[in-house]
Amino acid sequence: MNPEPSTLAPPDGGFFVPKAQVLNSSDIDRALRRIAHEIVERNRGTDGVAIVGLQTGGVPIAQRLADLLTSIGGSAVQIGALDATDFRDDLSMHPEGSLKHADTDINFGLEGMRVVLVDDVIFTGRTARAALSALLAIGRPNSIQLASLIDRGHRELPIRPDYVGKNLPTRKDEIVVVEPSGVTIGEVAVGLKADGGVASAAAGSGGTSGNNADCLAGEEVS
Repeated sequence: MNPEPSTLAPPDGGFFVPKAQVLNSSDIDRALRRIAHEIVERNRGTDGVAIVGLQTGGVPIAQRLADLLTSIGGSAVQIGALDATDFRDDLSMHPEGSLKHADTDINFGLEGMRVVLVDDVIFTGRTARAALSALLAIGRPNSIQLASLIDRGHRELPIRPDYVGKNLPTRKDEIVVVEPSGVTIGEVAVGLKADGGVASAAAGSGGTSGNNADCLAGEEVS
């Protein structure tokens, strides 16, 4: 396959060059349904369970999980969105104001809740670590669990998701793109040859969401 440059470029520029689709939309549906049933089994139902999506890629995944849990449990599940940008451990490495912020929207109390943090891709674990700090700055839930559609490995911190849709072996310089239509693995090309080949490639980050070009902390961030 001769790769075509995608408009889904990560924040550091260049083109995303896809190599292979590893999940299609049906695969994502099955993975999320399995995760939803695992959440119900582990928590013995959905009472007291809240779903919080990490901005930005985790938010649409969280919404789909919340809908599935509501359908399984028969009652609405609390859902929120969390921005962990201010809790990143690399703030000193970025010029002030250069990091994009998104909204934190948690309009329910965390005390007494079992919160499932949701991201689309987990990579080094640094975004998840930042998310834990951000969540605990808001309140003190009974427990915090972590769900990720894709676990691509390369952890730099001792963090492991409780629920994983797919374990995906990757090179550290590759990028994983999550879209409603599927999950694609590829790389960033900073230049393309006239014949469409890759002239040079930049180091990869954790994951990026098809409906938002922000990378999830290069961990993941991710």
